Amino acid sequence: MSNDSTDQGQEPQELKPEDWAGDMGLKWLASLSKFEEMIAPIGEASLARANYQDGETVIDLGCGGGATTLVIASAVAPSGKVMGLDISPDLVAAAQERAAKNGAANIQFTNADAATARLPDAPYDRLFSRFGSMFFEDPTSAFTNLHGLVRKGGRVDLAVWGPPRDNLWMMEMMGVVRNHIEIPPAVPRAPGPFAFEDLEYLGEILDGSGFSDVDVVAYEALQPVGGVGATPEQAVAFAFASLAVGRLLNEKGEAVIAAASQELADLFARYHVPGKGVMMQGKVWLVSAIA
Repeated sequence: MSNDSTDQGQEPQELKPEDWAGDMGLKWLASLSKFEEMIAPIGEASLARANYQDGETVIDLGCGGGATTLVIASAVAPSGKVMGLDISPDLVAAAQERAAKNGAANIQFTNADAATARLPDAPYDRLFSRFGSMFFEDPTSAFTNLHGLVRKGGRVDLAVWGPPRDNLWMMEMMGVVRNHIEIPPAVPRAPGPFAFEDLEYLGEILDGSGFSDVDVVAYEALQPVGGVGATPEQAVAFAFASLAVGRLLNEKGEAVIAAASQELADLFARYHVPGKGVMMQGKVWLVSAIA
């Protein structure tokens, strides 16, 4: 279904791979506090499940601005240490500055592609990732490399998005986008936020790269789109500035942007809770495995 704002006769708008080393890393950094507020409870649940202890050495894969890295560093102190690993040089720089301000002496950061990274202090005891493991072009090869960075018997803990149909914050926003531009169907198992929605596929990757004893629990909660306390209008601004939906719409001209912005504002208003923000359903798989 489309309205008058749709670009008639044009090819479907392609969802391009996300450039985390460049543009997407900068977008995440520009909206860092909003992103972190949106996913903070997921990180807390995943970290509680991981239950880090003093003396452990940990890799924080896709560490972003370093929020989870700092929590892990505190948990493994005083004798443990954590390595924050991210492909974005801008996010690594921000994370280093943040750690320095917090006086965390048991943290290091490396700017590298985890699919091929070599870490001089490997193997580590543990590996953690909150939404940093779903973007590899060749996930089996990447996880094989990660397996080599963790000691035999060491544990991996991942947080990955569950199926899109269970993540209304994404599904309903994409529904608005499809009212204005044509988007081809998502490719199952393609690199991206929902690459590991299929647990059978994730299990195949982990098994094929040397991991065993895979265990999964579901985490479901409301996500504050645009950060805690955001108004519908602020959530729209966040979506346009930071998310894939905004990237698609921003290329389509002022008329499409205005119409989609109003429709997104109306959508977010239905989910707005005063004092909490635009609260929309999310579902995450919390995954653990043994190296």
